[in-house]
Amino acid sequence: MFKRVTASLTFLVLLAIGISYGIKDAETENKSDAAAIPVNLDQGPEVGSKAPDFQLPTLDGEIIRLSDLKGKKIMLNFWTTWCPPCKAEMPDMQKFYTEEGEQIKILAVNIDTDYDVAGFVKEMKINFPVLLDNDESVMKQYRILTIPTTFFIDENGTIQNKFIGAMSIDKMKELTQEL
Repeated sequence: MFKRVTASLTFLVLLAIGISYGIKDAETENKSDAAAIPVNLDQGPEVGSKAPDFQLPTLDGEIIRLSDLKGKKIMLNFWTTWCPPCKAEMPDMQKFYTEEGEQIKILAVNIDTDYDVAGFVKEMKINFPVLLDNDESVMKQYRILTIPTTFFIDENGTIQNKFIGAMSIDKMKELTQEL
């Protein structure tokens, strides 16, 4: 009887060990398979590609279509009123617009609909065009994952530079000169 109980316990222990190794092997195999699957995080329009066309209203209700600006250099900036880096770059962007507004068209696309954009623009004394992406369609079209994100587009509508994060006026001038 003692031998039978010992044999049964030994069998159960070996069975438990075998099952646990089988589970671990299956988990490892699944992790290996998952790691082998290429992940394509589309970063949106690439430098050197044509800038996707869009049309959006300004705060004043004027409709601006990107393709209507062909022949002009464009700084296309995506931002929100609640974003600290966006707020930080606005004074430099306004100064840049004052100094370089004849050379480059600034389009600041606001992508938050729940905040007082007009009040923010008035408070910051911004007079460059602020476009309202109320349904976030342009944000999705450009696949904006981080704000601020700025595209520099040449006269032919080709994206020449993309900058993620707040820019100083010196960086704005540098990237504009490359257009």
